[in-house]
Amino acid sequence: MQIQKNTVVTLNYRVIDSDGNPVDEGSEPIVYLHGGYGGIFDVIEEALQGKAEGDQLSIHLEPEDAFGDYDAELVLIEPRNLFPDNIEVGMQFERASEDGEDDELYTITDIADDKVVVDGNHPLAGMALNFSCTVAEVRTATEEEIGHGHVHGPHGHHHH
Repeated sequence: MQIQKNTVVTLNYRVIDSDGNPVDEGSEPIVYLHGGYGGIFDVIEEALQGKAEGDQLSIHLEPEDAFGDYDAELVLIEPRNLFPDNIEVGMQFERASEDGEDDELYTITDIADDKVVVDGNHPLAGMALNFSCTVAEVRTATEEEIGHGHVHGPHGHHHH
């Protein structure tokens, strides 16, 4: 079966940075609903269109194709008293966005005496990546999966 709109695709994959360093070894396969549902980056979805089980691909992703460019405006210095006592560098928290739409994920990158530096960029923002994969399985999506816009069952979404 070929990958087309409303098929469920299972990929075995690996992601490396532009220097060849591993970013994601793909310990679990990616399972997504193909056809513009946002389950995988658009550039990868376009490259997979028409492929079949066993096909292999290697796709170069520029930052704008993946996690976006690094935005210095998303690095903020906040007063230490806004945070609990037990914070550490590397911890993440959600912050309500200005427009109230989606919460934004921030990572604590530095803690000084009375200040905390937080970064709202994705850790891979600004990086070019190389995504290689093998199509492990392609199946027709169920009506329920199409209606919900995502995969159900193992490796998929289980609740609503």
